[in-house]
Amino acid sequence: MFRENIRAMPPYVPGEQPAAGSQVIKLNTNENPYPPSPAVAQALRSFDISSLRLYSDPFSKAFRKAAADVLDVPEDWILAGNGSDDLLAMIVLACLAPGRKVVYPSPTYVLYRTLAQMQDCDIVEVPFDDDYNLPVGELISAGGAVTFVARPNSPSGTAWPLEQIEQLARGTRGLLVVDEAYVDFAQDSAIDLVRQLANVVVLRTLSKGYSLAGLRLGFAVGNPDVLGMLNKVKDSYPVDSLANCLGTAAMRDQAYKNANAKKVCQSRQRLVESLTERGFAVYPSESNFVLARPGDGNAQGLYQGLKDRGILVRYFKEPRLDDKLRITVGTPQQNEALMNAIGEIVRR
Repeated sequence: MFRENIRAMPPYVPGEQPAAGSQVIKLNTNENPYPPSPAVAQALRSFDISSLRLYSDPFSKAFRKAAADVLDVPEDWILAGNGSDDLLAMIVLACLAPGRKVVYPSPTYVLYRTLAQMQDCDIVEVPFDDDYNLPVGELISAGGAVTFVARPNSPSGTAWPLEQIEQLARGTRGLLVVDEAYVDFAQDSAIDLVRQLANVVVLRTLSKGYSLAGLRLGFAVGNPDVLGMLNKVKDSYPVDSLANCLGTAAMRDQAYKNANAKKVCQSRQRLVESLTERGFAVYPSESNFVLARPGDGNAQGLYQGLKDRGILVRYFKEPRLDDKLRITVGTPQQNEALMNAIGEIVRR
């Protein structure tokens, strides 16, 4: 009944989700600690519920116009999807098949591997060095039909110089997908490369910077010819009416999003300083999380100790990551509770 590659592959494992209403401090899946824009709340109050009997706009025209205005690109350079994961799935479906090759540096976002395994294509994972430098030459030499680069990278938070991304784009024969899920917390973006090079697609999401992880809305920015190919494999109505409405409101309130991102970045710096004082080795991050190695390397023990105290962080039980924790930047109060809990655990 099922294809052999599907039988053989492990499922994607998302981060833990505590029960609704629990008092857990959730610092494990990189959600924004602040609520969505008041403009989103107003749009929700004004939403015409009777419109839900009709199918949503299959092309998300209002949202695409709002995104195009923000990024200063034509509307046909925007393709909306049910979260940026949906856009990743479209790219894999349109470009990859047995005998074709996907390439990405590792460790990175695990969904790249999962989606590629679904297509039973050849997977080339190019390892980062210990400092998470981007292996540009090796990625180019691998010759992927699709190359994925998360910038900033997860789980490290690394954002490499744009010159390296351009070098990779010009050197690769296939499609370069720059996954900018966390770009709202970084210093710059690869959007300008989309205007210069037809083989570059940039992905964005409203889950992180816009505090809309529960809504599921993302978009691709790329040459219309490329997006036209992706449009052939998209769902018939990929973005529901409520997501189109609220996402448009969020996109139009850039001032609120930017103010929240600034607060997160300030808290990130204080968290890095606090962790460093506690003996952690913390990787430089341009995201809303940090990757940190406790002084004794016992990340699993610390993860469990924090969980026992009602604080969730992300532990990866896999090589090169099993001595580290990925910690989402919370509010100042949440970060203080985290550091107090770490202090209790370390003193024991």
